[in-house]
Order: sequence, then C-alpha cells, then structure tokens
Amino acid sequence: MLSFSNFARDLFTIRKALLLALILFAAGGVMGWMGTGSLQRLLSQQLEGLSEISGSLKEASHPQWSFFQFIFLNNSIKGVLIIFLGAIFGILPALFLLINGAVIGYLIHLSALQGLDLFELIVKGLLPHGIIEIPAIIIACAFGLQFGWKVISDLFSSAATREQRSGAWPIFMRQTLRASIWTVILLFVAAVIESTITFSLLS
Repeated sequence: MLSFSNFARDLFTIRKALLLALILFAAGGVMGWMGTGSLQRLLSQQLEGLSEISGSLKEASHPQWSFFQFIFLNNSIKGVLIIFLGAIFGILPALFLLINGAVIGYLIHLSALQGLDLFELIVKGLLPHGIIEIPAIIIACAFGLQFGWKVISDLFSSAATREQRSGAWPIFMRQTLRASIWTVILLFVAAVIESTITFSLLS
C-alpha cells in the first residue's frame, strides 16, 4: 500500500490539481517579487519572524540538531495538515502555496536589491534541500486542492451522482493517507539536508 510506485500512480490521478498547485506557487513567487505596500510589509514580517527563530536556534547547544527538529516538525505537521484542511473547499492549500511562493520570491528580490550573490543564495541556500522540500509541499497542497474539489463536487451534484461517486471516497482517503506518509518521508530527507549540507554551506 505504501510503495512509491503506488504513490506515483496517485500523483498521476491528481495531475490537474498538481498543475494548479504549481501555478499557484509560481504566482505567489511573482507576487512576492513584485510585492509592494501591505503585501511587502506582510512578507517582511514573515522573514523577520524566520530570522528570529533562526537566531535562537543558532544559539542552542547543538544548533544543527535544533535546526533539524524545528524544520522537520514544522514542515511535516503543516504538510500533513494542509492535505486534510483542503476539505474546506481547497482554500487553505491555495493560500499556503501563494504565501510560500511569495516569501521565496520576495527573499530573492530583496537579496538582488541589496546586491547579494543570488547564485550563492539559490545554489547554497535553497537548492540542496528545496529540490525535495518544495515538491513535497506542492504535492501535499495538490492533494488538499483535490480534497476540496471532491467536497465541492459532492455538494453541488445530485443525490444519484453522489451515490455513484461514494465508492471513490475510500480510494481517495487511502491516497491521502499514502500521500501524508510520503510527504513526511520527503520532508524528513529535506530537513536532514537543510540542517547539515545547507547549514554548512551558509555558515
């Protein structure tokens, strides 16, 4: 049930939701890059909050272990929750994608304005762990969007149609369980990389 091949097949069945999740994340990145006014203040607050957390973790007796614990628990809890919170019409996964994309877009734009080395930021700061972490988050949000779509479809369909689709819900719930487990696995690997390789590269 938990094999990667089954997980890959699940991804194919939600390919439209995956595409939508990718578009929302990219749109968030563009918003973050172009952000002005209240959006800029919001993103600045997000980065300041992350900076404060990072500073406190660096002062721990074992900073790399502290980084790993925080990154893994924070990302994995959010990753799993966002799948099931998608039942609220897919609103929260969509917002999560836009905000996370915006934070990255704003960070890169701010670094460019400050004359920082973007190659170092992207290759050393984002790429090592982001190549796993970002797809994992997009996949989790895609399942959340699919969850929302299924709820909306059932709400606005006839009783006969809902009865025909009733057998699809157990299958989808097994898929979300499998997606949750693989999301945690992928985010665990990403947290290991971020707390070791990324940490060393940026130290």
